[in-house]
Amino acid sequence: MKWFASSLAVMLVLGMFAGTGLADSHDYDEDAMVRVFHASPDAPEVDVYVNGEAAVEGAAFKDITDYLEVPAGDHDVAIFPAGEGGEGDPVIEATLSVEAGHAYTVAATNLLDSLTLEVIHDDNTVDEGMTKVRVGHLSPGAPAVDVGLVGGDSLFEGAEFFAVTDYMDLEPDTYDLEIRAAGTEDAVLDLSGTELQADMVYSAFAVGADADELDVVLVADEAHHMPSEMPQTGMGGASQSNNVLPLLLTIVAGGAVLTVFFRKKLVPQA
Repeated sequence: MKWFASSLAVMLVLGMFAGTGLADSHDYDEDAMVRVFHASPDAPEVDVYVNGEAAVEGAAFKDITDYLEVPAGDHDVAIFPAGEGGEGDPVIEATLSVEAGHAYTVAATNLLDSLTLEVIHDDNTVDEGMTKVRVGHLSPGAPAVDVGLVGGDSLFEGAEFFAVTDYMDLEPDTYDLEIRAAGTEDAVLDLSGTELQADMVYSAFAVGADADELDVVLVADEAHHMPSEMPQTGMGGASQSNNVLPLLLTIVAGGAVLTVFFRKKLVPQA
């Protein structure tokens, strides 16, 4: 199954979600950066409420919001089926604690009847001229996987659901990668022609109900400077979306889908 081919169907979507009550301040020294990722393959479109107010509306499977400034501290997060206006019981509700100056991806993952919210710490720093990548196994029915060069060594080994690897620093280049069943040479997905650019940070999230439906959402963030020490935090709620400007580039080839999100550089604002 080839992900990069001469025949590509490309859809460019520029969207904005409106939200209220979240981080009027733009002082990154006082705020955290949080984005929400809908990674539950059988869950419907959802609305996300933060502290009782609508933050994200109509998020579908594989949608990921842009980063949004969120005040440091605790935030009540509730997820409802889209269009219910926050009425009735949420599908899931939890609390997210965030620290100023740090970045988080909050993934709604697993199947609907076992939905969980997983907090992933993001580190969008990289040495000048280098690139780095990590892999997240967010497919509840897929086996443990290795990620490596086609016909070559593994870069990441034994990633199980739910696991997010450490980042790996690499020279910018085009890599012929594949996802393999752990401990075997059996390719689950062919990622030949994966271009990793300089001064970018990549997160490759494998999603789908099982190995037969596996897709990869590749999130590309421009590198910037972050604090060197990341906070300790457990699983909790999601948060946010106020000004969300996701630039969505979807490439379809050979029946597989690769979704690439380019994120603008995060810089402190006065």
